Amino acid sequence: MLPTLRETVDFYGLMANKALGQNFLLDSNITDKIIRRSLAKQEISNFNNFNIIEVGPGPGGLTRSILQENPKSLTVVEMDSRCIKIMEDLRPETDSPMNIINGDALEFDIKENTSAPRQIISNLPYNVSVPLLIKWLQEIKNISAMTLMFQKEVAERIMAPTHCKDYGRVSVIAQLTCQIDKLMDLNPECFTPAPKIWSSVLLFRPLNNAINKEEIAKVEKITSLAFGQRRKMLRQSLKSLSGINEKLEKLGISSTCRAEELTPQQFLDLSRLF
Repeated sequence: MLPTLRETVDFYGLMANKALGQNFLLDSNITDKIIRRSLAKQEISNFNNFNIIEVGPGPGGLTRSILQENPKSLTVVEMDSRCIKIMEDLRPETDSPMNIINGDALEFDIKENTSAPRQIISNLPYNVSVPLLIKWLQEIKNISAMTLMFQKEVAERIMAPTHCKDYGRVSVIAQLTCQIDKLMDLNPECFTPAPKIWSSVLLFRPLNNAINKEEIAKVEKITSLAFGQRRKMLRQSLKSLSGINEKLEKLGISSTCRAEELTPQQFLDLSRLF
């Protein structure tokens, strides 16, 4: 029988590493709820048909909840070598094939190392949550769904509508690639150690017409310029792009608009003219 998560943390002397953006979820009621809500929103009963990738499992709270839903396989990617032994102890307790990778998720190739259909589930390390999200959105055609936890303010940026101060580059790219649903918010006391901010769990499911990696790169370039000077009119913030005023006019977009006034589709339409 497995020890409790608290016993596991105490046994291994596993203090969260701030440099790795770690905040551990040790309450199985919460990790179970995250997985149940993800399954319910996807309208599936378990992970039988999916190869799951979990990034940053830490002491294994979310890992245990995933394994209860009998994934086709589970691949855990963990940078902290202290947590690898915990994963190795967990492996004999499951009938699901389990692959343990001690490495950097930013360098992990999901297509090369796992098989489709695949889902990604993670209590994301705070310090690399947006780079990881962008990396996976670039590969979203190879991913069936992602259940990801962010700082609440980052989640709000991802889901932000136009004409909103939180709306920005990551909002545009995420909304051009995925249907995004909030599953739940978590207060700081749910974590060890307790962070100073709330967290949110989001479910990403690829759109049928999700843009590809090359299109994302073009949108990233334009949104980086536009939101880099978000208070300026587009004719100013995008002036380095050849023929920008003519291209805006062709799309019926006023050159006096600001970045936050353009919809994700308008940014995509603009990027396709370059």
